[in-house]
Amino acid sequence: MGRGKVVLKRLENPTRRQVTFSKRRNGLLKKAFELSILCDAEVSVVIFSPTGKCYQFASHEMERTVARYRSEVCLSGPNDPQTRSLEFWRCEIEELRKTINKMEAQLRHCIGEDIEMLGMKELKQLERQLKTGVERIRSKKHINWLKGKQRAIQEENTRLKKRLHELHDDNISSGILEPNARKAIQLW
Repeated sequence: MGRGKVVLKRLENPTRRQVTFSKRRNGLLKKAFELSILCDAEVSVVIFSPTGKCYQFASHEMERTVARYRSEVCLSGPNDPQTRSLEFWRCEIEELRKTINKMEAQLRHCIGEDIEMLGMKELKQLERQLKTGVERIRSKKHINWLKGKQRAIQEENTRLKKRLHELHDDNISSGILEPNARKAIQLW
């Protein structure tokens, strides 16, 4: 049994209106997510509830999608492809500048600068990132130390084998090597 057609008009019952808003909002966000995955589309949805609360979904960064939208709207006037391309690249450069500024701020935070303005949540996140970084560095240093140790042991092993063969050759030429010692050296 299918659904009947819904008459599109404002729901008068506030409770029913809120329930309908929540269900349809979730459905709309789910559809936006599915569209972005299935069609590899850049999708952004912004919803403001009747109480003013903001809900959003963005398959990519919301700022990037909004900037792209603005450049399209700004460019809808002149249909000259060169003008559109130039404006697109201006917006792209502006987005890259914002990204660079954000990354520079993160770098400053990592080296202990400008952390006074960070809240507790950001400070804890920064602490986790720094701990992870220190663990990676220690692990890499330990691996490099082990590789150096392995190399030194291999070189020592090669040197000892060479010395053993030299002694073997000297003893064979002088005829003083015992039969059991010859077998042991041959195994090497």
